[in-house]
Amino acid sequence: MDPDRIPPSFPAPSFRGAQEQALSDIRDAFAAGNDVVLVRAPTGSGKSLLARSIAGAAATTDEVAPAEATDAYYTTPQVSQLDDVAEDPLLDDLNVIRGKSNYTCILNGETDTPVDRAPCVRQAGFDCSVRHRCPYFSDRAIASNRRIAAMTLAYFMQTAGSDVFRKRDVVVIDEAHGLAEWAEMYATVDLNPRTVPVWDDVGIPDVTAAGDPVERTVRFAETLAGVCERAKDELLRKPDLTPEEAARRDRLQELRSELTWFVDDYRNPESPTTWVVDQPDGEGSPVTIKPLDPARYLHHTVWERGNKFALLSATILNKAAFCRGVGLDPSNVALVDVEHTFPVENRPLYDVTQGKMTYDRRDETLPKVARTLVRIMAKHRDEKGLVHCHSYAIQSELRRRLAQLGLGSRVRAHDREDRDAALESWKATDDPDVFLSVKMEEALDLSGDLCRWQVVCKAPYLNTNDSRVARRLDDGQWSWYRRAALRTVIQACGRVVRAPDDYGATYLADSSLLDLFERTRSDMPSWFRDQVDRLSTPDLPEFDQVTAGGQSGSRRTSSGRRSSARDRTATRTESRSSSGGSNQSSGTTRSGSNRGTSESDDEQSDHPLSDVWGDT
Repeated sequence: MDPDRIPPSFPAPSFRGAQEQALSDIRDAFAAGNDVVLVRAPTGSGKSLLARSIAGAAATTDEVAPAEATDAYYTTPQVSQLDDVAEDPLLDDLNVIRGKSNYTCILNGETDTPVDRAPCVRQAGFDCSVRHRCPYFSDRAIASNRRIAAMTLAYFMQTAGSDVFRKRDVVVIDEAHGLAEWAEMYATVDLNPRTVPVWDDVGIPDVTAAGDPVERTVRFAETLAGVCERAKDELLRKPDLTPEEAARRDRLQELRSELTWFVDDYRNPESPTTWVVDQPDGEGSPVTIKPLDPARYLHHTVWERGNKFALLSATILNKAAFCRGVGLDPSNVALVDVEHTFPVENRPLYDVTQGKMTYDRRDETLPKVARTLVRIMAKHRDEKGLVHCHSYAIQSELRRRLAQLGLGSRVRAHDREDRDAALESWKATDDPDVFLSVKMEEALDLSGDLCRWQVVCKAPYLNTNDSRVARRLDDGQWSWYRRAALRTVIQACGRVVRAPDDYGATYLADSSLLDLFERTRSDMPSWFRDQVDRLSTPDLPEFDQVTAGGQSGSRRTSSGRRSSARDRTATRTESRSSSGGSNQSSGTTRSGSNRGTSESDDEQSDHPLSDVWGDT
């Protein structure tokens, strides 16, 4: 890598914001001998352009010996982020490759078949006459032979050890804040009727019945791996497979590899990984095998894949803790902070807290949140809004209550199956509809009039029924627990303000968020701490569902037609001041610096232990 090539590799015709200074700082960090540079860049700072600049500094074949690594990888855990990269003309030299299931076979009679179920994977010895034109193999060949190959983190990890995607000089990971959690997810082994093709052929023991649950699970995993091997070999003896049989064969091989990895890692006395097992319903029921510390998994799938690494995110909150979580030596890692250039008054936080949204207090608090949401909708009667519901249970209850108040026509939502379609439909409308979302705090660009306000319904603490979370809290890792929640809040706050001249308000409805801010102040990026310090109480209209857009409400003009974007221009001008689009303050400021708490507080007191991700 030549760090001096980083600034000149910037792909845009000019810099904006703090990009030029950021690239200079990143160059200096690599020039100082660091193998890994963490780039903490706020939302809207152009992380993808920074990533392209860093990748441009990778060694070329003309500069190093034939056996040395050259070129670069760009990877991100977010599929939507990869889609954005693929569509950005400034990043057209990032050659995108996706998994086989994302491509369609081009053979006659197979044009509805994904490549991972095509004849080339179904028939022994199949010689494809159009392989050179196959969209998957074509993209793979291009990506493997060009300077920068771009792929999802899942595909990147799955290609570890591949002869096609070998070690490269530079690896850039965008949205890297959740790297440890993504690694844990990829290394988790889920055993249930859907993921185990031979489920009905094996007896599922109660692995938690007696003794060491992990040891009992290892013995069962060894048995199951053998059953998978025999079932796979039986399919391999067939000269021609149906698409369903090909899928079964591939899943058997994948499951056998997962089980073998788990057993080998558990038996390895030098492995740092701690494994936990969940089987809440006992004998015959699904088993989930989870790693607590995925450092060894990341070593093989990520850290052995490059010489130099750049990890970009707005929410790498604590360098030492992050490095511990992903198996890096902090002494060999530099942290570069990128300045936030969006005016703080354009991204205000408003306190509309109505009480705690913990599971045991939700029935009391949620009706108040619904009524407050009506007042917010009235405040922004002509602007689109997003509600971060945290769980489908909260989403469903909010939707029901708003419908009862006559606001159903202004409210949209999604379920687990139609997330993307429902989101795109809402984004496409000009009407001031409110979208009730679940787990959309990241990788969502709602610039301009796509969304002018949002509500965070609940402090997004991790599910304490998850054995990994419970184990860490038993070990006293409360700071990790709070940082994970803070990270999600910061990500959520970045959805609606995407440029220096953009503006949008974020309303906080759960009083646990104020407690979270107290306890994590030292972990906040300075630009987010500035937002918290300006936290204020907004001036909301009185409760009136008609004004908020209910039946016979103000979403219709005097002529009875639905109001258009043109009709709403004047209202937006007034609303901008309340959303932070001017220097005028709305409400009473609350200073986060006046809300300190002692480290001697009971760590388990008043804590949302029953908060659940995606509860139903």
